[in-house]
Amino acid sequence: QVQLVESGGGLVQPGGSLRLSCAASGSIVSIYAMGWYRQAPGKQRELVATITSGGNTNYADSVKGRFTISRDNFKNAGYLQMNNLKPEDTAAYYCNADVSTRASRANYWGQGTRVTVSS
Repeated sequence: QVQLVESGGGLVQPGGSLRLSCAASGSIVSIYAMGWYRQAPGKQRELVATITSGGNTNYADSVKGRFTISRDNFKNAGYLQMNNLKPEDTAAYYCNADVSTRASRANYWGQGTRVTVSS
């Protein structure tokens, strides 16, 4: 079994920064793509950013130039550096990973970490 645990959320003023972390654990053989998604109250979950095992990245237009996704393949970890945060970035942020174990390959989600951008 694989677990993803996010951390780093919190309350920040507009224009501030936060760094989210995603730690993957379990019987992991390989992690392929990793991603961050977010869900604001009353809205659908949306893609924020993804990164392949080779480091290729993709971002939602709303966060381009402000957010940076990265990963550490040795630590089985992913990160989301969020700068110049805006109130509309307020949401629960979820880590997602495509993971292979000895038994199978599957897609996993973390429990989420809440980000609130407010003055």
